[in-house]
Amino acid sequence: MTAQITIEGKGLLSDLVYTQLSGSFSIKRLSLVEDIPMETKLALVLHDSWYPSVHQKAEEKFRNAGIPWLRGFVLFGEGIIGPFVPPDTPGCSCCADIRRITAAPDRQEMWELQERITAEEDVRRDAWGSRTGFYQMANLLTNEVRRIIQGEPSNLKEKMFILNLKTLSSSHHFFLPDPSCPICSNLPNDSPELAQIRLQSSPKVNSSSYRSRSMNELKTVLTKDYLDSRTGLMNGKMQDFRLPFADVLVNMPLFRGNEGVAGRSNTYEISEMTAILEGLERYCGIEPRGKRTVVRESYHRLKNNALNPLSVGVHESEKYELPHFPFKKFHPDDPMDWVWGYSFLQERPILVPKLLAYYSLSCGDGFVYETSNGCALGGSLEEAIFHAIMEVVERDSFLLTWYAKLPLPWLDLRSANDQELQLMVDRILEMAGYDLYFYNSTMEHGIPSVWAVAKNRRAHGVNIICAAGANPDPVRAVKSSIYELAGMMFRDDEKLEMNRQKYQKMLQDPFEVRTMEDHGMLYGLKEAEDRLNFLLDNHRPVRTFAEEFMEPPANTDLKNDLQDLLQRFRDLNLDVIVVDQTTDITKRNGLFCVKVLIPGMLPMTFGHHLTRVKGLQRVLTVPKQLGFAPTPLTYDQLNPFPHPFP
Repeated sequence: MTAQITIEGKGLLSDLVYTQLSGSFSIKRLSLVEDIPMETKLALVLHDSWYPSVHQKAEEKFRNAGIPWLRGFVLFGEGIIGPFVPPDTPGCSCCADIRRITAAPDRQEMWELQERITAEEDVRRDAWGSRTGFYQMANLLTNEVRRIIQGEPSNLKEKMFILNLKTLSSSHHFFLPDPSCPICSNLPNDSPELAQIRLQSSPKVNSSSYRSRSMNELKTVLTKDYLDSRTGLMNGKMQDFRLPFADVLVNMPLFRGNEGVAGRSNTYEISEMTAILEGLERYCGIEPRGKRTVVRESYHRLKNNALNPLSVGVHESEKYELPHFPFKKFHPDDPMDWVWGYSFLQERPILVPKLLAYYSLSCGDGFVYETSNGCALGGSLEEAIFHAIMEVVERDSFLLTWYAKLPLPWLDLRSANDQELQLMVDRILEMAGYDLYFYNSTMEHGIPSVWAVAKNRRAHGVNIICAAGANPDPVRAVKSSIYELAGMMFRDDEKLEMNRQKYQKMLQDPFEVRTMEDHGMLYGLKEAEDRLNFLLDNHRPVRTFAEEFMEPPANTDLKNDLQDLLQRFRDLNLDVIVVDQTTDITKRNGLFCVKVLIPGMLPMTFGHHLTRVKGLQRVLTVPKQLGFAPTPLTYDQLNPFPHPFP
């Protein structure tokens, strides 16, 4: 009988599996330094403890030999079986360990443990291992081996089976291949060809929507693929029942901590899916995970094919001279990493500094602080670009209003004649005790934008909360900003009282405002309210939606809406640059992620010392264009206080 199965490993688990399989199959036991028999159909690597170095060697050996393999081992009282790894496919044991360790609450300790034991070769049994538990593991393994040898689909491709060796309770856990895996990743090199964009038809879910995929269509895959307590890209969720609307917070574990992403809507099911989509967007924007960055050069050498870094706005010159300022002044001869994006104004691929295309804090030393501003996820590339533009517009209109202190038109929400909107407003008033004020913050491009304010009627708690929205349909912009406002109600009331002295210090010294949370908490103080008098002044007449906005275009294809947006910016000589951040983990479900940069528009920053307005002339000229100022402003006339965007 030819050797169909090879087993590497010593210990009780290896012996039990060998005994159970040897009656049905020809099995050869070997070490990884020995040659693999040519007739081998499946390799097993089985140990009574965890040997990451052995698994890495197995990956390399069996992948090179074109042989599928399966592992089983024990770690801290749990038997871990899987994944089943076919050759030449992503989703290897290294990916599985990355997901499993990252999702664990003790991830830092586990990474350190993995590094410490990688070089160990001694055979030992996990202290929590039991003979009964090993028998159960062996049974599960042999059943899976029989399936694979008989040509049936494996239950453990991109999955792990985790068995509690004390209680014998078990569970399956799906994991996503890691795009940066050192073993199975096969990312293409970034190139101008991959950055090329040709807009395609993207039919809307319905005529009033700006989405090409419905939540009903996505709900079957979002939780299954992306949310798992042991191996998920997101590993936990929490519903907040205090807030006026359905609020779900999903946890995304990162190497150095956790990041919460929120979804808010009228139902907890939709809010959970929205939070997962927000997490996917965040994951794609942290670092390149769809293409390998290969260009590192100075702007001076690339300027004919690259975005001028100064065109996106920089920090104050004197800030760069401070000893602990985290960024250095841009110099055209300094080398930096670049990625390819697509310029719709120039209609060609151009190079974009990596620190602008992804979160700057993940890019090492750079010249500016860049956030997730302009990142969006969509069910098509066109949908993602559309919503990324909306985010840039929303934040630009908010900041331009703030810095130029524009007395925007005050909107009458009842004039929108939208029943759902009125019910949302009534719920805020009755349940939360906040009055809502909305202002038309549409800028020179004509894309409807709103500034939203919630003002507390209670004697305690956060006084003022601000938000913004942008959408061709202004009612949609208002609704999205109401969800944002509602998500911040009640949540920080106690924190404000406990840290009042800290925030009062920020009132006196704006450079004490260092984080995103600080911006919102500062304006929780009643003493800060007068800084918003330019907006809250009630002497201006209330305007109707019909007076302030045109009817949104009745397109049935998002491509048409997107082309309209692009033409508006083209008419103003504003470029729209798109960096495709899509990764295989989103593409598997037809989801695309992009970062949009519109040089000249104001980027959102957090921390007053990191404000970026220098070099951006629109903040000086648009107030005159819109009739708010008789002449262009100067930088000295801009609002000196930290913005209130939370």
